Amino acid sequence: MTNQSLQFPKFYVTAATPCAYLEGREERKVFTELKGGEAQSLNDALSRVGFRRSQQVAYRPACENCNACISVRVLALEFEAKRSMRKIIRANADLVARPVDTYVSGEQYSLLKHYLDSRHATGGMAGMDIVEYADMVENSPVNTTLVEYRKRELDPEKPKSGPLLGVCLTDVMADGLSMVYSFYNPEEADRSLGTYMILDHIKKAQKAGLRHVYLGYWIEDSKKMAYKIRFQPLERLGPDGWHLFTGKK
Repeated sequence: MTNQSLQFPKFYVTAATPCAYLEGREERKVFTELKGGEAQSLNDALSRVGFRRSQQVAYRPACENCNACISVRVLALEFEAKRSMRKIIRANADLVARPVDTYVSGEQYSLLKHYLDSRHATGGMAGMDIVEYADMVENSPVNTTLVEYRKRELDPEKPKSGPLLGVCLTDVMADGLSMVYSFYNPEEADRSLGTYMILDHIKKAQKAGLRHVYLGYWIEDSKKMAYKIRFQPLERLGPDGWHLFTGKK
């Protein structure tokens, strides 16, 4: 029997910065690096206790006097789309979701910039250049997939060349899918593409027999984050573990 032991990761805390979601508050994060042969198992374990991955680090909020960020995950195997969600699925029946190699393209970056300029012009990612985007996509230390959502091309000789409407970077974990980051064409508002991509990932998890789809943090008083409560059954992470959550703390 070998005498190999896992090293406990080193954790660091960031300096306080203005909160991106709640005006007048400051945010701090605790984080650790994901590297080496244990990166996948470490990311899986940390995700189950409320961490999120960003590039080569796993982080979670560590704010003083604030616990507004609540980790949530969909119980994918028990999920059934509501009537309004089925309507969104029908509205996007002409889209093809296709996994692609985790290499960036100019087309993806153009869509990202359009999305950020329209929806998050003052956010922390607003100034992201293509090199930074490439680092986010191409240098994942864990099992990651990139899914493109394209409008189905009517020309049978060009089945994969339709307009790019959405992209999602997703980590594949032992117990589910973690939607790391997604963006889409903001001019296609009638499609509700953000909701549709979550519904599509729930479907992918169901087909793969994976129990969860991790959605990151729900923040009750943030319009940018409050939408996640619609995907029921949903679990929240509390001091004593994961429990069903309907939106009331």
